[in-house]
Amino acid sequence: DRKWHEKQYKKAHLGTALKTNPFGGSSHAKGIVLEKVEVEAKQLNSAIRKCIRVQLIKNGQKITAFVPNDCCLNFIKENDEVLVASFGCKGHAVSDTPGVCFKAVKVTSVSLLALYKSKKERSR
Repeated sequence: DRKWHEKQYKKAHLGTALKTNPFGGSSHAKGIVLEKVEVEAKQLNSAIRKCIRVQLIKNGQKITAFVPNDCCLNFIKENDEVLVASFGCKGHAVSDTPGVCFKAVKVTSVSLLALYKSKKERSR
């Protein structure tokens, strides 16, 4: 069998991809915000990307999630429940943020985009 020498086939059929993925095969996961962190961009880009450390509810793993849009970090407080989605291609980090493979989508069941556009207010 030549198929077992192919990386993608082996990853799909051994089941190791699901074990290493913090989401466990699902597209989104809920978690609790532990702290706000700032990640420096890689070489040639000088920026500080706003991120959060999240502990997933389903398995207790800790991940770093990117917070999109300008000043959306102000809507997120510690111990909030956030919905996190994967960010990029097949679990790899996107662009110039090392080790950040996820992004925050919702805070306390309100969309970050709606908060950013002032369409909704954050629940107390």
